[in-house]
Amino acid sequence: MAATSARALELLSLLVARDGWTGSELARRLDVSVRTLRRDIETLRALGYPVAAMKGPEGGYRLAPGTKLPPLQFDDEQAIALAVALQTAPATVSGHTDAAARALTTVKQVMPAHLQAEVDALYLTAIRNYWAFGAPPVEPATLKAVGNAVRASHRLRFDYLTQTGHRPHPADRDFEPPLEVEPHHLVLWAGRWYLVAYQTRDAGWGIYRVDRIHPRSPTGAPFTRRELPAGNVADYVMSSHDRGDTLAPWPCLGTVLIDLPADIVARWAPSGAVVEYLTATSCRFTLGAWSWAGVAGLLATFDADFTILDPPELTHACQQLAIRYHAATGRGPRSEESTIPRR
Repeated sequence: MAATSARALELLSLLVARDGWTGSELARRLDVSVRTLRRDIETLRALGYPVAAMKGPEGGYRLAPGTKLPPLQFDDEQAIALAVALQTAPATVSGHTDAAARALTTVKQVMPAHLQAEVDALYLTAIRNYWAFGAPPVEPATLKAVGNAVRASHRLRFDYLTQTGHRPHPADRDFEPPLEVEPHHLVLWAGRWYLVAYQTRDAGWGIYRVDRIHPRSPTGAPFTRRELPAGNVADYVMSSHDRGDTLAPWPCLGTVLIDLPADIVARWAPSGAVVEYLTATSCRFTLGAWSWAGVAGLLATFDADFTILDPPELTHACQQLAIRYHAATGRGPRSEESTIPRR
């Protein structure tokens, strides 16, 4: 009886999720025969849910419009997705931090213990970059493995994919063996997931793109948590130029030498840009946009001197932008103190 009731609830959630299913689709999703499906449909009808039959070659079922539903029911994957969304909501929707926190607490209170553990494993710091663009997706299994290691304070062993997404192989000329780290924090920054971890082999802290992590089997080896290299983990990720970022596939990409520290540029750079440390007061900066004028405009927001390395199209765009600005003001350019905060 318990299995039948659970299956009826799952059937109801499927009917709510889509405006019509064929009988064979529903039977396959529920892993039952078409005959058992018909019995479950009759169970819902007996409970007062108007499940209408649809005509067609295969036939099908749908809920009648205006159906009054029971309290929301979520399967395990939906519950985890909802909890992660609520954790990241403060980073994307202004003014909803408290409401999202209360909603997350409510959802967790009614979760089974094993799901609460998974949600706790995905506790993260969510921070926003106003230049955020699309980022590569992260496999749920990878996020779960990394989150579990962070929560349990267990060493994490993984292959770190190349910038092109290739998994290292011993036959590769530049083969790098799997990394083993002490995972401390998951951070969501500019639409990308990062792991802040201490690497014992190199005796130093590192930031790893989670979409480039390919976990090995869990080690189960505990570690003692260390003091972070910065007082605030979010600030540490935002101001680190060496966080494994790769260039986004923009149609226009330009590179400059800019007279700003790498940590300042990294904090304000668009997602998908790459910042390389050169000196304490300068860095190499590669960024992209849909047009060369867009690249030139983004560079202008840093309000700092820069030298264009390539390509010539960026030089031309900057020249055109300078002419346009000059015409708009009717005056020659003037130098003012930079508005970008320095350290």
